[in-house]
Amino acid sequence: MKNKLYYRDPYIRTFKTMLKKQSQDELEKWYAVLEETAFYPEGGGQPYDRGTLNGQAVLEVQEIDSEIRHYLEKPLPETNWEITGEIDWNRRFDHMQQHAGQHLLSAAFEELFSYKTMSFHLGKEVSTIDIDTKNLTEQEALEAEKLVNKIILENRTIQTKWVTHGELADFTLRKELVVEENIRLVIIPDFDYNGCGGTHPNSTGGVATLKILSTEKQKKMIRVSFVAGNRVRKQLHEKHKVISDMAVQLNAPQEKMIEAVARLMEQSKEQAKLLKDTKDKLLKYEASSLSSNVEMMEGQAVIRKVLLNRTMGELQILARQITEEVEDASVFLVAENDDKLAFVVARGSQSEMNMRAVVKDVLPVINGKGGGNESMVQGGGEAVVTGEELLGLLLATMQ
Repeated sequence: MKNKLYYRDPYIRTFKTMLKKQSQDELEKWYAVLEETAFYPEGGGQPYDRGTLNGQAVLEVQEIDSEIRHYLEKPLPETNWEITGEIDWNRRFDHMQQHAGQHLLSAAFEELFSYKTMSFHLGKEVSTIDIDTKNLTEQEALEAEKLVNKIILENRTIQTKWVTHGELADFTLRKELVVEENIRLVIIPDFDYNGCGGTHPNSTGGVATLKILSTEKQKKMIRVSFVAGNRVRKQLHEKHKVISDMAVQLNAPQEKMIEAVARLMEQSKEQAKLLKDTKDKLLKYEASSLSSNVEMMEGQAVIRKVLLNRTMGELQILARQITEEVEDASVFLVAENDDKLAFVVARGSQSEMNMRAVVKDVLPVINGKGGGNESMVQGGGEAVVTGEELLGLLLATMQ
């Protein structure tokens, strides 16, 4: 562990060391191995650090085969084996805040409700824990959050301690360990004792604050999404901006926004209903107009039309209304929608035409799919032919 400076002091931002070796992995990605490093490699739910080595960007850090690999876009010049490393401190400290926040939140759920944490994910924007319960009330979440922030304000020391397997009996751990050696405990006195290899602030005050954002069912557990530290401030800023912009758009102060949105939604429902009623009237008028254009083909009454930019639902309404008005007619409607074609074929109650047979050989031409019964079939596909050509193919089945 002597070469892992992040365990010696997680607040190290710059360091000097020597280049031990450079090589390429099986994917031919270049990496450097140093005599010692302050770069934290990915592991234990915590993402890797980023930064620079002699000014060159460190893209990724992984611990593989007991060596810490600093992945680079290209190899470092080997004329100078002395290395100056610099950690991306904003990223590192953010990870420290989120990881310590997770310890606090997991301990709070267990202390208050005996809900154990089964998994942890430190995301780029939001972190999550999955807790072992099928239900979590809003009040329980608030109580856990309140306890976490109480411990943060108390600014308790966050201690780290290396112990042997035999010494574990002296500590009440929150979860069983999966390692037998190199055991590192992270301790928040009288609150949380946990095996962990991550980086954390020196005290709970370094976490600053924690906020639960949401909860959702995840299989047989509950997933809790949260942010800690500077992410809380960022979330507050973003949400405040959204609320401020909405207040301007709604012409309502923040405390009246819920009422304003409710009124807007009610108006929207009324307008949607009015629009639907108007569209239904127009479709009824259009269907009546099309019903007057009856042609006789092969001794059968036919009504046909190519339309532009129509939904399948509109074609179905038109077809039903036409066949109700002209009971002995067969209806062929085709819609051209950009690079797609849609169609509906239907028969009136006095017609004996089998509409499924009509479309059977036409669908493959447009690489299409369809469904329905002998009375009405709808389908669609690619516009590899024009609407008029598709209409002609449908009508040709009558011959």
